[in-house]
Amino acid sequence: MAVRLQASSACVASLIIPRLSRYSISSFTKSSASSRLFCSVPSTQQSVSPGARFAVKARRGDLNFVLKEEDFASEDDLRFESPLKIVEYPDPILRAKNKRINSFDENLKRLVQEMFDIMYKTDGIGLSAPQVGVNVQLMVFNEAGEPGAGEEMVLVNPVVYKASKRTILFNEGCLSFPGIYADVERPATIKVDARDINGAKFKINLSELSARVFQHEFDHLLGVLFFDRMTSDVLETIRPQLKNMEKKYESKTGKPSPESVDKILGIKEVATLPHA
Repeated sequence: MAVRLQASSACVASLIIPRLSRYSISSFTKSSASSRLFCSVPSTQQSVSPGARFAVKARRGDLNFVLKEEDFASEDDLRFESPLKIVEYPDPILRAKNKRINSFDENLKRLVQEMFDIMYKTDGIGLSAPQVGVNVQLMVFNEAGEPGAGEEMVLVNPVVYKASKRTILFNEGCLSFPGIYADVERPATIKVDARDINGAKFKINLSELSARVFQHEFDHLLGVLFFDRMTSDVLETIRPQLKNMEKKYESKTGKPSPESVDKILGIKEVATLPHA
């Protein structure tokens, strides 16, 4: 993810996801480096329905029967330019389909290394491929947030096959949304199937900070952004900042913003009107 969490006066240390900054930490982690401690207070607002945790779930083995050739990344899909740059909202790249990878070659290894490089340079602890303009099913993360420390994780074509009913609310930020932080509720633990950088299959159980980081990045692979997981009340608190990013995009590209937080909030408000 590319998230950074904001410090708060009261409580547990918080996490960061899309930009997952190494200067912020979840209350679960045990790092003693004071420069990395951030605090957040869980929101008391009603969370979104637990049923909306993941837009996609798949049973192990199902994918072999439903995937088509166009679902896999071509050589062109995996092409990238150095140095990588972070893609910011509301660039449509963040909503584009991310194809599965079936070529585990030197190009993929170079992409992974460059993703770690920019993640560390931007004080992140997690990053997804679409956040650097490559629309494929790939993420990297390292809870320590610095090279030579912690464990570097690479997950290719990940699939969540189980998520806990217990959820945790935390203040998240994202590299694709610089300076923006808000509460997001996510399952406390998850079980994942994936491939490593060499294409070998593996399973992993994630909890605490690693579970949150993974889920934030996994959302990116589904074209889901962290504000999609927020309640209308929480989304309203970051509305001015999102509108500014939309205006910045229009000024930079000369094109209308492909997304509008005003429209999103309008749809949500209509959807919550009481029945007559």
